[in-house]
Order: sequence, then C-alpha cells, then structure tokens
Amino acid sequence: MAGRLDGRVAIITGAGQGIGLAYAQRFLAEGAKVVVAEINEERGRSAMASLAGKGDAVFVPTDIADEASARACVEATLDAFGTVDVLVNNAALYYDIDNADNSYEYLQRVFRVNLHGAWLMARAAAPVMVEKGKGRIINQSSSAAYLYLMPDTGAFQEVGAFTYSQTKWGVIGLTKFLAAQLGPYGVTVNCIAPGVTMTEATRRIVPEEFLPFVTMMTAMKRELQPEDLTGTAVFFASDDAELVTGQVLCVDGGLAMPG
Repeated sequence: MAGRLDGRVAIITGAGQGIGLAYAQRFLAEGAKVVVAEINEERGRSAMASLAGKGDAVFVPTDIADEASARACVEATLDAFGTVDVLVNNAALYYDIDNADNSYEYLQRVFRVNLHGAWLMARAAAPVMVEKGKGRIINQSSSAAYLYLMPDTGAFQEVGAFTYSQTKWGVIGLTKFLAAQLGPYGVTVNCIAPGVTMTEATRRIVPEEFLPFVTMMTAMKRELQPEDLTGTAVFFASDDAELVTGQVLCVDGGLAMPG
C-alpha cells in the first residue's frame, strides 16, 4: 500500500535528533525519500543508523546559516534523488539556547540560524520547485511565539531580547511572505508551531520540576511527544493540502490557541 508521500523527495533540516528525526522516520514510512540535513556529523550518522532499512535516506552535512552550505545541500539532494519536492525547515538553535543572554550579538546569532537559515534553505530549494510547478515548504515556529507572559525577575534591569520567541515569530512572518510569492508557481508554504515537546533538548533547557506545569497549562493535559507533530507535517506535504498555504498550525495540546 502506497504511503501519502510515496516517491517524494524531502529535505529535513536538523533531522539528526528530536522532532527532525521523528519527521524523517514518518516521512520514510509514508514512502518519501529523505535527506537528513544536519550540522552535527555525529548526530547525522546516528540518525542514519536509526533509519537503516526504513527507506531511502541520505545524510548531507548542512549548516543552514551558511548560504553556500544551504545551496550545496540542495545540489546534493538533486545528485542523490533528482529533485526536491518538500523542504522541512526544522533546524534551529534550541538545544543550546541561552535565554539569559540578552546581548545584541547573541540575538543576531540566533536570528542567523532560526530565521535567516530557514530563508536560505527556502531560497536554495524554491527554484527547483518553481521550475516543475509544484512543491511544499514547511517551516517550524513555536508556541513560544505566542506566549507573552514573562517570569518575575525582580527589579527592572534591561529590555529583554526574547531571543527564541522573536526568531520564531519571524518564522511565521516568513511563512506568509513566501506563501504569497511562491503560490502562483504551485508551491505551498505552511508552518507548524509546536508546544513544549519532550525531546532531549527540552529536558536540557527546561527545569525538570517545571515540565509538569507546562503540561497542566494545556487543554489536553498531556505531554507532547515528537511523534505527535509528524501527522501535521505529512498533511502539509501531501496532496490533501494542495490549496492550503500561508497557514500556521499550533500543535501544542491547546497551549497557545491563537485566534
């Protein structure tokens, strides 16, 4: 029985671990050919080992914040599989995010990866999609873009950088501008905004005692796992979403619920 993405070629950035690896596993299960675009070679090799025997996948070392590397990723995909049907912009600075660093320099660094990296990958992949008149770009934002409550840190010291939230709000805007430009060429651009997902990265940066409170803040009162996001990605990549573009879908168990 054919999968919903049978024969399609998907680049998934940051697919070496966490949500990106879950996307890669689900896309392979749905019949897609997958490029694991990952900056960390050890994680990339580990991901490939976990994907062995599950379908056609290749590892392409990729720094999404470097224009030449982004273009090389697309070229490697064309060499391996002949085309690009889907781009999933999952990679971001999150595992090592420093929310206490409010410096302008650090803010610029995170923007280069989380927002500008998504733009560079879209810029590299879109011409292939436009040429054949069909394609899917799926960006990844976060429910953090919608949550404005700040912890009480005592006396005012400085204006915060809101680093992660700023960049993820930018991804939402990028999604809509790309959708408007690429729609006439048959390319859809949509966005997934996950809630606090129980990955290794989340457990690294969110205090363990705080995680149950995050779950209780959601309408569904259950933890969000990487696999809970994969169906949304498949939908956006499939023919079922042929006329769905410029949309943001929060998959967070009812945490943000923007109107």
